[in-house]
Amino acid sequence: MTDAPSSRSTIEPGQWVRHPDRPEWGEGQVQSAIGPRITVNFEHQGKVLINAALVELDVLR
Repeated sequence: MTDAPSSRSTIEPGQWVRHPDRPEWGEGQVQSAIGPRITVNFEHQGKVLINAALVELDVLR
């Protein structure tokens, strides 16, 4: 058993991200990240709960 972090574990509140399959949502700011559940407030979509096990968000800054 290893405790190696996945690339998704680097998502933290305050970061700006983009959903790779929903560019029309615009940029979003991470509100919370608990396990695979990431809540993001997107410019053109509002608050969305993302399952990081299914979607790898693009970190912008």
